[in-house]
Amino acid sequence: MTKKWMQLLLVPVILAAALSVLSPCIAKAADDCANRGALDGMFCDDNKDLVADTPKDKGKWKDPSTLVFTYTPVEDPAVYKDAFADFQAFLEKRTGKKVVYYTVQSNAAEVEAMRSGRLHIAGFSTGPTCYAVNLAGYVPIAVKGDAEGFQGYRLLMIVRKDSPVQTLTDLKGKKVAHTSASSNSGNLAPRAIFPKLGLTPEKDYTVVYSGKHDQSILGVGYGDYDAAPVAGDVFKRMAQAGRINEADYRIIWQSDVFPTSSFGYAHDLNPDLVKKIVDAFHEYRFTPEMQKTFGGADRFFPVTYQKDWAVIREIAEANGETFNQTGLQKIAEKEAAEAAKKKQEAEAKKQ
Repeated sequence: MTKKWMQLLLVPVILAAALSVLSPCIAKAADDCANRGALDGMFCDDNKDLVADTPKDKGKWKDPSTLVFTYTPVEDPAVYKDAFADFQAFLEKRTGKKVVYYTVQSNAAEVEAMRSGRLHIAGFSTGPTCYAVNLAGYVPIAVKGDAEGFQGYRLLMIVRKDSPVQTLTDLKGKKVAHTSASSNSGNLAPRAIFPKLGLTPEKDYTVVYSGKHDQSILGVGYGDYDAAPVAGDVFKRMAQAGRINEADYRIIWQSDVFPTSSFGYAHDLNPDLVKKIVDAFHEYRFTPEMQKTFGGADRFFPVTYQKDWAVIREIAEANGETFNQTGLQKIAEKEAAEAAKKKQEAEAKKQ
C-alpha cells in the first residue's frame, strides 16, 4: 500500500488521538469563555461573529518562521500548487516569512492539519469551511472574485447528452453520483433542495460517492452514473481545460448561486502577522494564468463567515448536519473507505 493511501486511512486514527490529547486544554479553555456558540471547546467566540477569537493569552499566539499554505483537495492537488505559486511569493514579501505549500488528500485531513497547528493559511471548499471554522479555529476572510463581488457557483445536475433524462424526477430509480459526505454542492445541497422538488436522494435514487467533482463529471461522461450534482465552476474549468467536451453533457437543473471555496487563516496567529496576511489577500491581483484557472476571477474578495456562509449553514441544518467532531470523524472514515475502495478497483482493472 502506498504512503498516500496509508495517510488517508490513518486520518480517522489521527483525529481521535488529537482529540484525546487536546481534551485537557479544551476543559481549561471552557473556564474563561463567555460564549462559544457552535465552536469546539478549545475555542471561544465572545464577540459572537461565529468564528474563533484570537486567544486572550498572548503566550498562545503563534508567529512561525515558515507559513504553511494549502488549497482544498477538490481536484488534482498538483494543479493548484502551481496555480498559487505567484500568490505564495507575494505572501512571502508581505509577511517576511517563507511560505510552503502543503498538499492534502482529503477534506478531513485538511481540517485536522489546521486544528493540530500544522497549517496556517488555507483554502477550504464550501462545505468543509464550516467544519474548519468549528473544529480548527479557521477564520475565513476571502473568496475568489472580482471588483463586483465574490465568485459564486451554481449546483448543476448533469447527464449525458444522449440520456433520456429531462427533469429531476426522471432520475427516480437511477444511479446518481454524489461527491463526498462533506461537500456542499456534491451532497449536502442536493439532500436539502431536491426533496422540495420531488426527488429525495437515497429514497428515489441510489447514491454512489465518487470522491470528487471531477470524478463525478467524468463518470457521467463514461456512463458509470446516470447523473451527478456537481459544482458549476468545476464543470466549467474542466471544459475550458479540455478535460471534457461540454457538448457531451446536458444540464437538466441548476441552483441559485453559492459561494466558492473560502480562504483564511488560523485563529491563533499573532495579530500583527494576521494583519499582514489579510492585507496580502486584499491587495493581491491574480496573474493571467490564475484568472484562466479560476474562471476569470482576478482577486480575493472580502467575506465574513457569519454573513456569506449563512445559506450553507441553513442547508446543513436542513440535512441534520452538525459541524462537530463526530461529524468530521465520520467524514474521515468515509473518505478513507472511498479511497481504499477506489484503489482496490484500480488494482483489479490492472489484473
